[in-house]
Amino acid sequence: MKQPHSSISYSSFLRKIRFSPFLFTFLLFLVLFSLLYGEDVTHFFAQEGQQNLDQPIPRLAKKKREKLPFAIGGIERDCDVFSGRWVWDELARPLYEESDCPYIQPQLTCQERGRPDKDYQYWRWQPYGCSLPSFNATLMLETLRGKRMMFVGDSLNRGQFTSLICLLHSVIPKHAKSMETFDSLTVFTAKDYNATIEFYWAPFLLESNSDNAIVHRISDRIVREGSIDKHGRFWKEVDILVFNTYLWWMTGLKMKILQGQGSFTDEVENIVELSTEDAYGMAIKDMLQWVQHNMDTKKTRVFFTSMSPSHQKSIDWGGEPGGNCYNETTMIKDPTYWGSDCRKSIMRVLREVLDETEVPITFLNITQLSNYRKDAHTSIYKKQWNPLTPEQLANPASYADCVHWCLPGLQDTWNELLFAKLFYQ
Repeated sequence: MKQPHSSISYSSFLRKIRFSPFLFTFLLFLVLFSLLYGEDVTHFFAQEGQQNLDQPIPRLAKKKREKLPFAIGGIERDCDVFSGRWVWDELARPLYEESDCPYIQPQLTCQERGRPDKDYQYWRWQPYGCSLPSFNATLMLETLRGKRMMFVGDSLNRGQFTSLICLLHSVIPKHAKSMETFDSLTVFTAKDYNATIEFYWAPFLLESNSDNAIVHRISDRIVREGSIDKHGRFWKEVDILVFNTYLWWMTGLKMKILQGQGSFTDEVENIVELSTEDAYGMAIKDMLQWVQHNMDTKKTRVFFTSMSPSHQKSIDWGGEPGGNCYNETTMIKDPTYWGSDCRKSIMRVLREVLDETEVPITFLNITQLSNYRKDAHTSIYKKQWNPLTPEQLANPASYADCVHWCLPGLQDTWNELLFAKLFYQ
């Protein structure tokens, strides 16, 4: 019985096809193009779906995978080390004892200042698709032999700088290390390695009226346009740079920008206001331009650490109104939690600027994993620079520091991630 036309067999259909030489050549080109540039093609067609502006974590474009300076291996290709969960680990945590690291600032020594619990020290970050390589202090120091590593940014970057020193100093003899401060620059030296790990205070990266490393609590903050070289001259000849900037921009919806060469006390006509997002984007673009002009990216590495969350409003995680991180000893379990203090519009700016750049910068996306850790802040367990009032003593939440982190603690994980991305891309 003759088959209906609609039931024609697949083999019969193929026999009816006639490929023209042009069509064959075009299909062959598509196959070769996809093999060579598959990741970029996938990203191009996926970008429309990535434009969900409510997505908290920026989906940065996948750049062509090349071996970067200092890399010695690779993490599983599809493993996102910033996506995972916190696991309890009393055997491997903490990575050092607070009392064994003399370099921790008194603002971060929570146990010394009377914190009664230590549970916040025993959590280890576990990515879903792989395991983080163990931090190796000797490998880090050998890599830094004859080199400079520098953290540039605000006090949160200083905390990460301090954490790294605590992770390294125990393998360095006492006579072979030193710490010195020169205005905005703090330098830890590992003498036998001729290596330095440094911190440079520049909370906006650009020049600002908050640049004094000691006296900088200014509510009316002003940033000078196009002024990154003012600080950047101290970053030249550094081999590994770790930037951060976020918290100091969060003064409202607008940011004051000083134009020209006048002083920060000049008349108001020299100052314009930009949206915080536009001002922040300006600073990130200036940072990338500075890296492009001043660093040999074939021999050096540049990192940017995303925003560090604070936990100022307990209602964000279902707590009582008026509360904050004070007396919080457990983490947030909701995997989708995103605190109101982490401005998504700023993450959006980072995504857009870093997607567009050709500068090879490694993004340390610590925001989501840190969002869960309302338990890890210094809270009231830190040195208080001014005597507390009776009103404050009666309400500890009123003076709790829900911005900075106890050491040892969360910021050691940031450095484990930095170590993983430095050596294993």
